[in-house]
Amino acid sequence: MQFMKWNFVMLVLGSLIYVTDLIVDIRVSVIFFYKGQNILGILTMSFVLIAAAVVQCFSFMWYKEDFQKTGQKGLSCSLLIHCSQGGIFTRYWFALRKGYCLAFQCSSSKDLSGASTLTQDPTHFSTPSREEPADPHQNMINEVADLSMLRLFEIYLEASPQLLVQLYVLMESGHSGFSEVAAIVVSCCAISWSTVDYHIALRKSLPDKKLLSGVCPKLMYLLYKQLTFVSWILSVSLLIRLNVNLGLILLFILWLSGITWACKQQTTFCASKCMEILYRVVVGFILIFTFFNVKGENTKFSMSAYYFMRVLVTLGILVVFWFCTPPTERQDFFRAVTIIVAVALALGILFLIVYYTSFHPNKTEEKKTFDELDGRTPPRACRIRHFLMQ
Repeated sequence: MQFMKWNFVMLVLGSLIYVTDLIVDIRVSVIFFYKGQNILGILTMSFVLIAAAVVQCFSFMWYKEDFQKTGQKGLSCSLLIHCSQGGIFTRYWFALRKGYCLAFQCSSSKDLSGASTLTQDPTHFSTPSREEPADPHQNMINEVADLSMLRLFEIYLEASPQLLVQLYVLMESGHSGFSEVAAIVVSCCAISWSTVDYHIALRKSLPDKKLLSGVCPKLMYLLYKQLTFVSWILSVSLLIRLNVNLGLILLFILWLSGITWACKQQTTFCASKCMEILYRVVVGFILIFTFFNVKGENTKFSMSAYYFMRVLVTLGILVVFWFCTPPTERQDFFRAVTIIVAVALALGILFLIVYYTSFHPNKTEEKKTFDELDGRTPPRACRIRHFLMQ
């Protein structure tokens, strides 16, 4: 398994999308405050801050687990970096540095080993590792998978609720400025990119999983995720436009259902109990918007039930919305939105069926245990294995 130039380009593109999405979100919140829409501005900034805090927390705990298992030092400096909201940017910096060396073939093995050490410890003050990875390429692939997962957490915690706010404003006012429209487009692109990028990075980081190779499988997966997401986010926006309280109640019920399902799965993703609870809360929130296989088990039944309920709830929202007739002067607009919701949902389910029947990589039998080194399980494989997105 090699970290190629194409993988480096994808890493660069992912970092640019991450920064662009953050800048656009801050600009939109500033515009809300400038227009006197303080509640919307506070909501937008709250989503950014909450998502950032959660992601920094997971990033630091992962560093802590890796430091403890590899005997490295510098945890206090890493804590300071994450408290300053610089953990993700630090991860990107060292991943790009090492990724460039691996993809474009550094001139010496010293460069590779130095980049590997920096990638694992962003503080520069590291001691020799007791578990140095035998393959720097595989180590880099694991680092990218960590980054992809963190970006996935951030994008669903931040961009998805922000999309609901922005679409509500658009439906309520009937018009929106360039920044608001740009934020909607950037958020949709960021969500789609992060979802597909993580799925690819995850499969590449697991040696017993077949890669998602070829343009058609990736395109089918992208269309399935994007269309089902767009259909759902628009239908929920219609319900919020009709009645804010009713829309929030629905989202809260779905959130609790997602947390309950994650608890029922008895996930063991985190080392500590508190972090495991936080992980299940985050998973429950993500499940509001899309389906995830949180334990790597057979999900044919659960996925079918999830999207069957998604279709029923979406149709119910459309019926309720049109039963409570929207303003007559904008019926053409809402009729167009309804058509988009129905068509996107139908096509999304169609692409889902096509992907899983024709393009989904065949699963090989997973190993129940890993090869142990000095009586310990490799930390990367243990962590990533418990969060498999289908």
